[in-house]
Amino acid sequence: MPEDAVLPGQDILPVLPALQGLLPAAGLQRGQVVTTDGGGLLCLALAAGASVAGAWCAAVGLPSLGVRAAVDAGLDHDRLLLIADPGGTWPQVVAALLDGCDIVLLRPPDRPSAQLRRKLEATARRHGSVLLVAGEWAGAQTRLLVASREWAGIGAGHGRLRACRVQVVAEGRGAGTRPRAAWLWLPGPDGSVAPVADPVSPDQASPRLALASSAPAGSAPAGSAPAGTGPAGTGPAGTGLVSTG
Repeated sequence: MPEDAVLPGQDILPVLPALQGLLPAAGLQRGQVVTTDGGGLLCLALAAGASVAGAWCAAVGLPSLGVRAAVDAGLDHDRLLLIADPGGTWPQVVAALLDGCDIVLLRPPDRPSAQLRRKLEATARRHGSVLLVAGEWAGAQTRLLVASREWAGIGAGHGRLRACRVQVVAEGRGAGTRPRAAWLWLPGPDGSVAPVADPVSPDQASPRLALASSAPAGSAPAGSAPAGTGPAGTGPAGTGLVSTG
């Protein structure tokens, strides 16, 4: 059994080191709902740390999920259940999986009602599991989104995509009220998830400028150091972002 193996009595499920700074408890709190903006690699990466530590995971309503990509991100395929199309009974399927799995990844086929959300949230709390939703879920404790993205590998009109740099922003309720941000390889050249070592180098400036263009008027671009910036480790004054990169 791994040294950091997932045990039933643990309140926090581990995540990959690159993602720890984005979550208030540096891991996934049992009984909570966490959302990502889509069913891409970020959703898989959030479950990977617990999976490799021995957690059982299930993916529901994600027919395009690639097992190879999941394994590259760190998931243990021997502890991964795939239900590509649960049909109209998906709420019952998810409720049953929350009873038997530590993490359930879900892409709802439609917007669930408030009553259904409350029912599944209560099920997750009762069984101490994590509901990881790819998409919208009103009332989620933590939300993670990709604010900027830049692929690497294409040269002057030739080459192939080899890696992707992204800025992930996390926000939520309670301890996660203050937004946090980190630059990650998602995926890196080897398919894994890792922090970007130098997110402010010249060849990585473009995604930061793209993010700055959508910032509120009067705020400084990420990575700059104008007068009035906060203490070391915080973002530009007025942004409220805590950089973990």
